[in-house]
Amino acid sequence: MGEQSSVAQPELVHEPLSIRSGNGTHQFSIEVAKTPKEQEIGEMFRTNIPADRGMLFVWPYPQQSDMWMKNTLSSLDIVFIGSDHRIQSIVEDTVPESLAHVSSHGPVIATLELRGGETARLGISVGDTVSVPSLDKRKS
Repeated sequence: MGEQSSVAQPELVHEPLSIRSGNGTHQFSIEVAKTPKEQEIGEMFRTNIPADRGMLFVWPYPQQSDMWMKNTLSSLDIVFIGSDHRIQSIVEDTVPESLAHVSSHGPVIATLELRGGETARLGISVGDTVSVPSLDKRKS
């Protein structure tokens, strides 16, 4: 097992992500966590997540996604994305540093973390469509 770090990982590769909802299209610049190590660290130890940023966890196949807030210092909205690229569920305003599991309650192809409160502020909801290069190029 590797040593657990207590610092944030360097910024990962950014991709443009858009969410098309009933009130328009919302644009974000998100980091893509692709490797198991990048996904394990995620947004741990980061003290500020700008409103237009986030992190996308792309899974190798549709699967149950269970996240937690261990060492995550900022509240997040966790958005679970189904194989049809639509939002399957959202858990809003997670509790920083909580060890409770936040579950997709079913198979998803990706999990998106946004700053806590952003989905409500922007009117993003279940059924909205997500477009991002990492998902758009994969075969569902």
